[in-house]
Amino acid sequence: MNLLTAINPKNQSKVNRAISWAQKYDVANDQRTMAEDNDDDKAFNKFDRQCDKAVDRFYDLMDELPKGQCKAIEKILPLSIQGCHTFFSNR
Repeated sequence: MNLLTAINPKNQSKVNRAISWAQKYDVANDQRTMAEDNDDDKAFNKFDRQCDKAVDRFYDLMDELPKGQCKAIEKILPLSIQGCHTFFSNR
């Protein structure tokens, strides 16, 4: 199921993967917050690494997409991933 149809069909796979990595970030971020609330350093570090990986993969994919497509993705994503880097303000 596509959450967003790509402007150019050849970019659909990258759009889907970018959204998927954003969703993975949200899950890991929620788990990281719970681990922090429970003072579980080991779990916090694990989920922090997962967040870093998800953000890196997300922005790698966004770098490969046209600017207009990035704006369309930005509109449907929660603000949590957008706040990770200053990516959108630098484009």
